[in-house]
Order: sequence, then structure tokens, then C-alpha cells
Amino acid sequence: MDADVTDSAGPPSDPDHSAGDKPQGRSQEESGTEGVPPEGGAPEDVPSEDAHSETTAPEPAPSEGGTPEDGTPEDAPSEGRASEGRAPEDPTPGAVEPEKAGSAGDGVQTWADQPKDGIVAARKRHWLRWTALAVSLLVLVGAGTSWWLYKKLDGNITTDTSAAAELKAYEKERPTPVVMDAQNILLIGSDSRAGDNRKYGRDDGGSQRSDTTILLHLAADRKSATAVSLPRDLMVEIPSCSTADDKKTREQFTQFNAAFELGGTACTIRTVEKMTGIRIDHHMVVDFNGFKDMVDAVDGVEICLKEPIDDKDAHLELPAGRQTLNGEEALGYVRARKSLGNGSDTERMERQQQFLGALVNKMQSNGVLLNPTRLYPVLDAATKSLTTDPGLDSLRDLYDLVRGMRDVPTEQVQFLTVPRQPYRNNANRDELVEPDAGDLFKQLREDRPVAVVPADELEEAQQDREREQDGEADGAGSESPTPTPTYSGSSAADDLCKQ
Repeated sequence: MDADVTDSAGPPSDPDHSAGDKPQGRSQEESGTEGVPPEGGAPEDVPSEDAHSETTAPEPAPSEGGTPEDGTPEDAPSEGRASEGRAPEDPTPGAVEPEKAGSAGDGVQTWADQPKDGIVAARKRHWLRWTALAVSLLVLVGAGTSWWLYKKLDGNITTDTSAAAELKAYEKERPTPVVMDAQNILLIGSDSRAGDNRKYGRDDGGSQRSDTTILLHLAADRKSATAVSLPRDLMVEIPSCSTADDKKTREQFTQFNAAFELGGTACTIRTVEKMTGIRIDHHMVVDFNGFKDMVDAVDGVEICLKEPIDDKDAHLELPAGRQTLNGEEALGYVRARKSLGNGSDTERMERQQQFLGALVNKMQSNGVLLNPTRLYPVLDAATKSLTTDPGLDSLRDLYDLVRGMRDVPTEQVQFLTVPRQPYRNNANRDELVEPDAGDLFKQLREDRPVAVVPADELEEAQQDREREQDGEADGAGSESPTPTPTYSGSSAADDLCKQ
């Protein structure tokens, strides 16, 4: 081996120091390699066959000036520094060249010596890829689930196409809308005893009458909602209607709920329009089980009872005081009549109105309408029990309707019964009180406000109204604005336990 190579690398007999008294690399110290020349050749006092099992030491590091200690420029080939003036020799078999050793990390740099920024960046890129993949999968799964839930709820709704066709045939007879943005929806509670409803009374072969009918008026500005109950025993003019077997009924003066039995929803709508002069925009028919499920979906509705209830016909037994009713109990409560109060349909309608107000209040106060996880069971229960016109037979249509009512203050969600009195020819039937009923219908038709007060405050409210009309409120002879008609009723904000 040439002398210039030996001088630059340090004598083999001094394993602790390389040329220039610089310390050995960490990998060389750990492997215990001693005296291996930078060229890869074996030292003279070591058998050549042992060279195959040892790792070649790295070339000396450059000085601060950027030039190795032997004076060779930094960018010059390592072979040129090993032997000047002659071609480089092949390395000894089994030895590893310095540059290759560095690439393997055996002689130049360990894992701990590598740049930290590069490692962190690589790890970040790795986790970003996995995070993006996970988020993409979650989005796909969420979208698929949402679509499945949407289609399920949408498919729950039954469309009443026959009513739409019947109403279209009598379009010329129907009232013309006065305020386009206002909405008038007829809510019909079916009292069929067929199928699952058999336990609530006699099954008469599936025939049904409208047990509860409510005209719901939504103001054009969506700042108020007025629900008017129409007594089932109200004596009205029912027009000639088409029956289920395509026959025609005769026009007749009879009790209101007969219209639903004779000609279904279309006949009921035409009867209401003829009586009120109000154009019905949409309708919903709800059965018993749907009502029960909706109450259960909001975890029950709280009421207060002044006296205990024990009504076998309504399947209801409740103690007096404050309590929360589940769906089954709520249904018995709103349908009971014989064991509560004077047994009249009037008191039952008032109970229904108060309970619906408490239900609306429960839904708004608990954030049901704004909480998808709580809203879904309500929508599921509602859509399963709904039969609607084609304008409300999709989940989007119902959502738009609910969204419009979402911000209505509970004190502006009002319930009342159309002004009526016992029918002169039969005290078990009702008739409208005029002009009060006509004034109410006119207010709703023209989208004007109405006011409701408890029954015991109605007389005083009517006296105030008369004084305003006579000019006494603002001074005799002065003109005053038309006072808001006031009726006996309640609002969703009323606490049933404080009455």
C-alpha cells in the first residue's frame, strides 16, 4: 500500500485516532472496526480474508473552509485523492466504498443524525393522506345514510290523489285566494276503528268520520298561526260529493263530520270552503297511532289535572296534579268526553287545543325542530300517519312548512273554537253564532290578526272592544283603528298548570 495513503489515514497501530487527530464516526465506534483504510484495502498486518467481515471507515470530513485536510477540492472524486497520478484500482473484494457506505447509513450518518424537518414533513404527509381518506369515507357514508333516511321519511307519506282530482273538478266553485303568501291548511283527525284503531271503539267496517277538524291559518309574514277548531256536531250545508264507488251524494244540511264519511277529504274541504269563504291550500289527515307516536317521540307532554280521571272507554286512568303523558295516555286524554267536565264536545275541543299547544311548546323549548337527532323520530312518526295533498307529500314540502313555523313565538300560536251555540232544533248539535263567526272567517281570509283570551276574561275583553268602537278609548268623537276581534281560546305559551 502506498505511503501517501498510510500517512493521510493514520497508522493502523493507532485505532483511536484518524488523520488530523479527528475522532472516528459513531458507527465505526459501535462496530468496533479498527484501522480500516479509506480505500477499502485491508491493513498489512490483518489477513485479507477478514476484510470481508469488516466495514470500511468513512473518508475524513472536510474542514471549515470546505476543503478536505489533504488539500483535495471538495467536489473532486474520492478516487483522485486516494491515488494521485494513476488510475483508481478496484476496491478489495468484500469492502464497501465510502459513498455507498454513506448511502446505507453505516459510516456517514445514523437515523438520529438525519435532518428532523424532513422526517416531520414526511410524517405529516403520511397522516394527511390517511386523514383525507378517512374524511372522504365518512362523507360518503354520511351522505349515503342521509339519503337513505330522506328516502325513508319521504316514502312514509301517503298522497291523496283522489281528493286533488275531485277538487280540480269543482275548481270554479272554490274561493279565490285573497293573500297569496298566507297558508290555510285543514287538519283532519280520523276516527276510523279499523285495523290498529279497533281497540278504541266499535269497528264499523272501516267507515270513518272526522273526529277532529282544525283550520290552521299561517300568516303571510309567518309571525302568527291561528288554529280554529270546527265542532264535529256543527250543523252545516254539505254539497253534493263523489263517493268512493263513484256515486254522487245529494246536497244536505247535516252535522259537519258526515262530510268526511260521505265523500272523504275532498267533500270536507268543499264544505269548509263553502262555510268560511276561505281557500284551503293544503290538507293533512292524521290517524290515532300517528298522534301517539309523535307524543312519544318528544318524550311525552306535561299537563295538570284538577281532578283524577278514570275513563274506561278512553282507556285512561290518571291521578290529579302535574304529570307527563305518554302517547297512549295523551290519546285517551284528548278523546275522553263522558268522564271529564260536563261531557260535551265543547270541553273536549278545548282540551285538544290546550294539549296541542303544550305539544308545540315542548317541541320548541327542547330544540326538537333544530336538533336532527331529536327531529327524526318526530318526522318518522308524523310521516307514517300522514295522508296529504300532492303539494305536501314530500319531506322537502313538509320541512319548508315546519321551517316557516319554527320562528313563530309560542304566544302567537293561538287556538280557538269557531263561535257556536246549541242548535235551536237539537241541543245535542251546534250552530254558528253570527256575526261573530263571519267576522272570524273574514279576518283569516284577509290575513288580519285575531286575539284570544281565557274564557273568564272574554266578557271584559268584549266590553273593551265595544268602548273602542264607540270612541271612548281615545276620547269621544275621535276615530280609532279597527280593534282586533277577540275570542275565547288559548296559546301555546299558556301553562296548563297555572290555570
